[in-house]
Amino acid sequence: MKTLLSVKNLQKYFPVKKNNFFQIGKTYVKANKDISLDILEGETLGIVGESGCGKSTFGRTIIQLHRQTGGSTLYYGDTIENLMPSYVKKVYQGFPKTSSKYDDDLNEIERMESELKDLSGDEKEKHFEKLRIKKIDFDNTYGNTLRLVGGLVSHDNLKEVSLVLLNRYDAASKVAKCKRDIEFEEQKQKMKAEVDESEIKKLRQDLKSHEEHLEKATVKVEKLKEPLRGSEKFERYERYLDDGIDLAALTQKEARILRKDLQIIFQDPYSSLDPRLTVGEIIGEGLLIHKFFKSRNDPAYTEYIIDIMEKCGLAGGLINRYPHQFSGGQRQRIGIARALALQPKFIVCDEAVSALDVSIQSQIINLLQELREKDNLTYLFITHDLGVVQYISDRIGVMYFGNLVELGSAEEIFENPKHPYTKQLLNAIPKMDDAQDSKWDIDKKYEDFEFQYSRDGESDPDWIEVADNHFIACTLKNRESYYRDREERPHEFITGE
Repeated sequence: MKTLLSVKNLQKYFPVKKNNFFQIGKTYVKANKDISLDILEGETLGIVGESGCGKSTFGRTIIQLHRQTGGSTLYYGDTIENLMPSYVKKVYQGFPKTSSKYDDDLNEIERMESELKDLSGDEKEKHFEKLRIKKIDFDNTYGNTLRLVGGLVSHDNLKEVSLVLLNRYDAASKVAKCKRDIEFEEQKQKMKAEVDESEIKKLRQDLKSHEEHLEKATVKVEKLKEPLRGSEKFERYERYLDDGIDLAALTQKEARILRKDLQIIFQDPYSSLDPRLTVGEIIGEGLLIHKFFKSRNDPAYTEYIIDIMEKCGLAGGLINRYPHQFSGGQRQRIGIARALALQPKFIVCDEAVSALDVSIQSQIINLLQELREKDNLTYLFITHDLGVVQYISDRIGVMYFGNLVELGSAEEIFENPKHPYTKQLLNAIPKMDDAQDSKWDIDKKYEDFEFQYSRDGESDPDWIEVADNHFIACTLKNRESYYRDREERPHEFITGE
């Protein structure tokens, strides 16, 4: 399956207000500490954990409602070539300076890795933690440079490379804008909104002209690469090329372009709807903001909203009613219709059924399932209800105090849990039979790893695969032997691919 979102070393810290004027330094609430996972296209990824563990913050951060403190969130529902954001230009302008430091920092990481072999006990654990943080800093500093420039960072004349890449960027950005405008007009046609056929024709002509310039600029880039091909350094860096869009690096204007692809269903169906707007205005607000329709007077505007309402189980005749005139389940359907109106690719369902009674929950879950299969939607389903997440999810991630501690298929998590916290959650599910032999053994020992997790969430630094696509956070008993069998060196595993 294709990866839709790739999250690496995600961190989200909230500053805490100083207790007094003389307090030195800042303190933070570390809502998300160091989360790495891939979300696959068309799947439902469930996120579970106790209240306050950072589930909702994670969901809002990856779609950039909260700006992340560190790490990267790469979006593959579109490509760099189709968007050409401004951070690409900044990378091309600045990489001659940053690339000169890359080898030094890489050598420092390799030196720290070699020193691990001569250490033991607490000293070794402290050194490993410094190494882990160094790798995260490395990715934050050089990640986009390597993803966008690749093997050309090994060229002797980096200023020349920068000029050639900037020339290609100018051509590619014009092509990207034309393609976006054409795609936008085509999407309006599907929605039966008013479109200007002459404008589409002009855009196609402009696109053809811009593509010719882009092709010439691309040839110049390939000429720079030609003499470098085959060299170890070039091939090593070229593997880092990636067409994913770094959501955290986008400007507010650029983020708005992708906002229609990344939507959220909020937890509270009462406070998330503006009481001053009718249902039609709530659902159609995003359509007007993104200019799919010129105004509410467009006949196709009302027709489209009614169609979305009916898909979500709401009668079209209710379009002029206000939120207070609906039940909790109906309000949640309005929230779903608002998210679906822009035809998104990814939806964060933040406790989307927690405020509803059981019978309404099942209706909403069935609706979400039906819409996913019909429109190939991808969900991040956040909940603390293990019964719900088992039913709706393809994979489940377990969060504990800001960290992801276990990730696997729904079947694996429920039938073969490894992490003690996951077992505690499963043991807490109410059962008709309270026999002790039905409980998971929290104190079970394993040969290769152990668990030292605590409320600070920093005690288990290793993220390993214990079964096919089943990962846990743990402390390896023999870290060297584990990494010795890997094809990639640890720093390349973290910063690459």
